[in-house]
Amino acid sequence: MLRAKFILYYAVLTASIFVSSCNKNVEEAPQDPNLVKNAILETMQEWYYWNDQLPTVVNIDSYGSNEELLYNLMYLQYDRWSYLTTKDDFEKAFTGQNAGHGVGFGLNASNELFISFVYKESPAGQDGWKRGWQILEINGQPISSYKTNGGYNFDLGENRAGISNSFTFKLPDGSTTTRTSIKDNYQANSVLHKEIIEQRDKKIGYWVYNSFKATPNLSPTRSVEVEETLKYFEEGSINELIIDLRYNGGGSVDVAEQIMNALVPAAANGKLMYTNDFNPVKESLNDSYNFERTNNLTLDKLVVITSRGSASSSELLINCLKPYMEVTLVGEQTYGKPVGSFPLSSFNNVLDQNNVELVPITFAIANATGQAAYYDGFPADILAADDPSVNWGNQEDERLSAAISYLLYGSLGTTSRTKPFKSNWQMIDGFSGLQQEFPVY
Repeated sequence: MLRAKFILYYAVLTASIFVSSCNKNVEEAPQDPNLVKNAILETMQEWYYWNDQLPTVVNIDSYGSNEELLYNLMYLQYDRWSYLTTKDDFEKAFTGQNAGHGVGFGLNASNELFISFVYKESPAGQDGWKRGWQILEINGQPISSYKTNGGYNFDLGENRAGISNSFTFKLPDGSTTTRTSIKDNYQANSVLHKEIIEQRDKKIGYWVYNSFKATPNLSPTRSVEVEETLKYFEEGSINELIIDLRYNGGGSVDVAEQIMNALVPAAANGKLMYTNDFNPVKESLNDSYNFERTNNLTLDKLVVITSRGSASSSELLINCLKPYMEVTLVGEQTYGKPVGSFPLSSFNNVLDQNNVELVPITFAIANATGQAAYYDGFPADILAADDPSVNWGNQEDERLSAAISYLLYGSLGTTSRTKPFKSNWQMIDGFSGLQQEFPVY
């Protein structure tokens, strides 16, 4: 999620209504059932990036829920992302405090379903699940039974502690196993894999990064995982880097900036990173942000492994670094989210008091060359299929193999098996709202 970088101020109550608890004959008036809906409409009129596209007349009574109202306010030509949640859920998501099994799903080129990633502290991680395990059945039903017109609906229940599901896997050695997993609370890790690959006198860093999550309770906002990973690559004296964002749906802009400030060449220090643009009502908040280079990495090239699951802050990183260094995309076209949002309950007392977190699109971002409207995503320079049947770091993975070949030879190696590939379904397609930014089962 792209988040505006200005200080969020809090609305001040100018009046309060008190009801005497001593007078037993006085009852509080029932709350207007449309109070929250009106607050959503007013906040959208003030903050929504496309507020000039909002309907001029809105009959609040005609909407049965807050979600229905918001959907009908959204400018659907471009907006696929505005959502409602709670303040607590929002904060937990952006700091990786999850509930669930802690596992991702992915299809290979033969449309077989595999575990695509596992969070190590999650129930699945604690039970030893690995990327590369093929999923044959869920709750005794074959995977084909979960297929829908638009992809898959695995019907795994709410993401809260205590919900259980069973999974039958085919392991890489050909054996099968059935595991029952009970959803629980856990702290997600963003760094799924890191290593240094030494070939042909090159030291190539390989970093699988799965969402821009901030470490809880740190100020200024940043990721300790990112700090540790950058230190690992710096001490390893890498000269080129592959950052794998194939399943990275976004997250904290502060963490994205933390990474960009470490990767950008020294010559770009102090130069423009990006500008943001608000609606005319809020144009005084338009601002620009410059690089503040950190660390001592000196990269000749940067390769980013991408897919349609690479969105938001993943695309921000690509867009902001491209004016200053060679950035090559391997995989497939990214999602296409050049706009951002931040939570607005702090600006509206009704939303705040009713624990309704409204997170609509509020601004657009442009890089140093003015590139902004990439709603179709960034095309891959080298097309390569995803292969979740092999674990991280295995060079049988077509995307990793293609990235290494490019760095070694400037093109694909003669034995490369990469080919044009467009996936029919990815995990990001199975989620909406807040969960789409951090998709995980």
